[in-house]
Amino acid sequence: MAVIINDTCINCAACIDECPVEAIVDEDDNPTGEEYYYVYPDKCVECVDHFDTPACAEACPTEDCITWDMPFTADHKEHFAGGNYLDGINYGMDDADAIMPTRDDISIEDRTARVSVVEE
Repeated sequence: MAVIINDTCINCAACIDECPVEAIVDEDDNPTGEEYYYVYPDKCVECVDHFDTPACAEACPTEDCITWDMPFTADHKEHFAGGNYLDGINYGMDDADAIMPTRDDISIEDRTARVSVVEE
């Protein structure tokens, strides 16, 4: 996945148009049933080879709304298999076998702590 949109999302749609791979869906299509936008972990490329930083977070007007999550790689698939989404909910995905690109400069500690993508 790489990034996650949390429950401070105001459903403004700023992130959706910025995503180069259409990994973000609105609250109506959120597979968890929550009332905020959702980033599919098996589609998010962290904007690797597209932008210097994730474009969704740069466009988001809500502070700390978009944070780092674990990379969607073979080493971290267990994270996405259980209830590790917000509030213990399971992730939704289309292709559990996908291996997505990830930014090497983001530590596992920052991902585990869900540090904000945009540093203030």
